[in-house]
Amino acid sequence: MGYNKNKFMEKVILHCDLNNFYASVEQKNHPEYVGMPLAVSGNPENRHGIVLAKNYLAKEAGVQTGEAIWISRKKCPNIIFVPPHFEEYVHYSNLVRSIYTEFTDRVESFGLDECWLDVTGSLKFFGMTGPQLADHIREEVKRRTGLTISVGVSFTKVLAKLGSDLKKPDATSVLMRSNYMDIIGEMSPSEMIMIGRKTAEKLKKLNIHTIRQLANASRKMLRDHFGVVGEHMVDYAQGIEHEEVKHYYDTHVPKSISNGTTTPRDITTMADAKTVIYALAELVGTRLRKYGLVANGVSLSIRYAETLDGVSRHKTLEFPTSNSADFAKAAVELLKEMHSFPTPLRAMTVGAIRLDDKCVKQLCLIDDGEREERLEDSVDKIRGKYGYNAITRGVVLANNLTGNLHEEDGFEPFKR
Repeated sequence: MGYNKNKFMEKVILHCDLNNFYASVEQKNHPEYVGMPLAVSGNPENRHGIVLAKNYLAKEAGVQTGEAIWISRKKCPNIIFVPPHFEEYVHYSNLVRSIYTEFTDRVESFGLDECWLDVTGSLKFFGMTGPQLADHIREEVKRRTGLTISVGVSFTKVLAKLGSDLKKPDATSVLMRSNYMDIIGEMSPSEMIMIGRKTAEKLKKLNIHTIRQLANASRKMLRDHFGVVGEHMVDYAQGIEHEEVKHYYDTHVPKSISNGTTTPRDITTMADAKTVIYALAELVGTRLRKYGLVANGVSLSIRYAETLDGVSRHKTLEFPTSNSADFAKAAVELLKEMHSFPTPLRAMTVGAIRLDDKCVKQLCLIDDGEREERLEDSVDKIRGKYGYNAITRGVVLANNLTGNLHEEDGFEPFKR
């Protein structure tokens, strides 16, 4: 009986990170900004606007992502602020991913600007080592898009991700089993994905200050303090893999998701319609947040009670969002444009369309958006613990129109 040699081969994982992605796209589209400190931001006229991304020159001047525009201007008086162009970022992200898929079908996105590639099975075909293939991919991305990437080459996803941060921009770093601890052993555990600053502070109280110390730590002690996550942290530090790089087509983003209802009685007033719309929008928003998605548009479908004929409309949102209230407000606006009461309705469907990864939303957390997102995250946690109906909007409690909600799209949750 034979065996598969590939099963016992050391994996070769690449983590590809587009350098200063959003600022780099802006500079590519505006050559006049090359050589100048630049930041992607909210409206510079708004004192409370924030920096969403910056280039290396701005970084060298001390500009930080998330800080107020006026603070950045004080640090760097000649900085140029440009508004975000989300469609451009998505375009270039998709273009770069398509290049990655020419080298392997195992391409897993981590935001718009980062991807893991499992090239274990590709090396023999291309006649290259892992570092050689990483360099080749870097050159292809640069030649075909004008953008640069940094690549980490390792045998696990966690270490490949850490490796891509070691040299920037436009560089390849290698962390193999034989040398990785010599290179990263004295770094803080917080440099590893999945270990945040708060966790790192707790590790310090256990006298664990470095990745090397974490790799040699007592599993029982860490399990006692962190649960099963504690053991996983030791595994990460020891180079033990828990997750494979997903197939590119297994992690695609669906085009839309929606929820609809056929009401137990006719909808005859705008107040009734708002109740149904808000209930449906709540479900749509909850599903988007659960799977890390945002929508660029909203759709509304209605069906008349007397004829059962249907009408649908859609509109583009100002910013990509997973906020239920944003969907509800947009759907109500659509209803006002497409229908007049008292003509009765019997069914409605609210949909989120043109979906993207949540990372697109991260560019849009300007001012008030952060508060609404925290509020909806809190609502999701309460529902997750006590059930969906544990907390309900007041407008939905007012009547009995929302007892037959259902999904219209057959959307199957995918692992992320």
